[in-house]
Amino acid sequence: MVVEGFMVGLHKSPYHGFSVEFSQHRSYQQGDPIKDIDWKVYARRERFYIKQYEEETNLICNIVVDVSKSMDYKHDASITKLEYSNILAASLIYLMLHQQDSVGLTLYSDKIESYMNPKSSRVYLNTLLKSLANVKPSNQTRTSECLKSVVDKIKRKGLVIIISDFFDDPESVLSALKKFHYKKNEVIVFQVLDPVEKSFAFSNDAVFVDSETKEEITSQPYQIQKAYQQSMEDFLNKIKNECLRFGIEYNLIDTNTPFDKALFSYFKKRSRLN
Repeated sequence: MVVEGFMVGLHKSPYHGFSVEFSQHRSYQQGDPIKDIDWKVYARRERFYIKQYEEETNLICNIVVDVSKSMDYKHDASITKLEYSNILAASLIYLMLHQQDSVGLTLYSDKIESYMNPKSSRVYLNTLLKSLANVKPSNQTRTSECLKSVVDKIKRKGLVIIISDFFDDPESVLSALKKFHYKKNEVIVFQVLDPVEKSFAFSNDAVFVDSETKEEITSQPYQIQKAYQQSMEDFLNKIKNECLRFGIEYNLIDTNTPFDKALFSYFKKRSRLN
């Protein structure tokens, strides 16, 4: 499993500076309940230890996943952007419910496809995972409108994790993201792309088909590669810089990115929230 492999991989050698006088703590081992991790110790030591006596404070989290047609893309990657996003979301859901946090799930395209309120019951895991497994990419993207709807649905502040390619008007998207910030939520953004969407590394003449509008453009990629790359860089930097300016944790990942790298961003945020 992605989650267990990630946790064990971080702890191949013991941390020598941790005093044995802390008898209520011990190093995390495979199979330990994730809910017993002491996140305050992790924030200081950057290693995971099990809290044996003190109960962890619960977190409320809403995970928001873009399931529009643009997410159903892959070039040479083994999985689509949506498949990658679903695995990431499922891993996060597993982690949260097993540490007794409350987690909800929203799926959207050009509208809210489903909204599931945060709950902390472990039996909720199958319900959320089934929702992810059954989703079919559809419709065009209306990220900004859908995110604004999600803001209105969230009744209690907490952590919001948004997973999308953000292929929408950047000004509108950023305006929606800022609303989460203004409502005192902590926000993590995962912008998920296929590697070729960044590199535009096509070698032959090609017909490009918009996955949402079906519009076609015939082009010689090498003639427009530099212009495309610059435009994409400007787009990504705009999203990133504005997120950072408002305290939103931004992560640009592609479908070849190891899942542990994406999960580590969540762990860093989780440790700071304790």
